[in-house]
Amino acid sequence: MPPSTLLSPSELSYLHTSLLLDPPIRPDGRSPTSFRPLIAETDLLPTTNGSARLCFADGIEAIVGVKAEVERTAGLGNNPNHPHVLNAGRDEDTQMRSAEQDVEQERREQARGKGSDSWIEVTVDMTGFARDDDGVVVFLAQMLQEGLVADGGLRDRLWIGWGWHWKVYVDVLLLTVPNSYPLPLLSLTTHLALLATRLPAPLSRIDEDPHFNDDWDAAQALYDDARPPFALLVISVGENIFFDPSREELAVADAVCAVTVGTTPNPQSGHKNQAEGSGLRLLSLRTIDPPARLAAAASATTEDEDDPGLWKPARGGMKRAIIAKMVKMILEPGGVGEEVMKGLEGFSGG
Repeated sequence: MPPSTLLSPSELSYLHTSLLLDPPIRPDGRSPTSFRPLIAETDLLPTTNGSARLCFADGIEAIVGVKAEVERTAGLGNNPNHPHVLNAGRDEDTQMRSAEQDVEQERREQARGKGSDSWIEVTVDMTGFARDDDGVVVFLAQMLQEGLVADGGLRDRLWIGWGWHWKVYVDVLLLTVPNSYPLPLLSLTTHLALLATRLPAPLSRIDEDPHFNDDWDAAQALYDDARPPFALLVISVGENIFFDPSREELAVADAVCAVTVGTTPNPQSGHKNQAEGSGLRLLSLRTIDPPARLAAAASATTEDEDDPGLWKPARGGMKRAIIAKMVKMILEPGGVGEEVMKGLEGFSGG
């Protein structure tokens, strides 16, 4: 979690009360669904397949680089779908017609369900955290990888042919010491980097050793018919929901939730976690202990526990109705998720 706020108990009480109002009043004047201003750019690292840099108005900044390497896929000989098996018994005319099919279309059709989660690797490096196995660093890396894996589409896009695949390395670097929870920053930067990622166009068929077009202008976008997933940080204060909370708002939050959403190539696919009329679907949802919850035990032993003028952290779990409200605000048509997606497309340069 980010460093604790230095607000006094009276200031925390005032802030909590202002966030409980209808309509609520945020410290920086934003509406409940507004995000902090940001600056972003893509394709800034020349030796990567895709990269992005994003900086929030409060100064925290992150860079993400995406590298792809060709690797041999294990277990080819045990694959019943290998083309040498599929072509057995087919007449010469059938095989010739198959050879004349569009290479890329054939590759996409054959790739469905053949990808592996192990083909995606995410690492996070944060300023101020010397160890890679620090709990915060591991949790953030797991959250980012969880969304990419749950999306399902990325791993299939990495399939090249029988016996070969792309291995994608997503390296995330937080350049500044975080003064708020950095998950939204890292996730949005990763989204932009993946959106800018391009892979060399394959010239080989799926049953051949891979070779590619060396013209970078002919490279293909990793995400062309969909968009990478992204995670949003959402808090609740009473019945009010707030997106992209500041450090001060996190200090008085009743509950904190990280929601990861993704898109479907076909909005009419009717995915079980997809909102009606929307191309967005829920990929993962995690609750996070707010700073106030971690200090709840200590505050319960103070002499001022019964003082009505002091704010005291909420106890207990997160209400299902609040979680459902958060998810609905993100996934519904014209909701927060679509607004974020449209805003990020303005930085993609596509």
